[in-house]
Amino acid sequence: MAFPGRRRKKFDRDKKYGLRRFSRSFFNSVNGVFMSYKDEQSLWIHLVMSVIVVLCGFVFHISRYEWIFSIILMGMILCAELLNTAIEASVDLITDRIHPLAKRAKDVGSATTFMMSVLAFVGEMIIFIPYMVDFFT
Repeated sequence: MAFPGRRRKKFDRDKKYGLRRFSRSFFNSVNGVFMSYKDEQSLWIHLVMSVIVVLCGFVFHISRYEWIFSIILMGMILCAELLNTAIEASVDLITDRIHPLAKRAKDVGSATTFMMSVLAFVGEMIIFIPYMVDFFT
């Protein structure tokens, strides 16, 4: 369904490919990350926690596979938070009223980030608790 007064988008076969398009997409993506960090407090909390995980990784000399697992967990939290930010911005664009479906969309997006954070915390604890026990005993 098209919106009135809006031109139809070109089909994918009409898209031009090349370095210029790729560089624009890249810079738009980086800009999106910077805008999200500027506007979202929870991203800063995740950044601080990621720095703590990285510092603990260096202090405890975790293995290569533990590094890989930690980086994947940190990346998944970042991705979940960015998707939540996109959901919230889209809902805010569509309506400025409090609507039950808008609330549901925002709450589920937030719950996604929360659940990913809890799972990442558990995963990081599986890695770091044995090192902490050895360090403090």
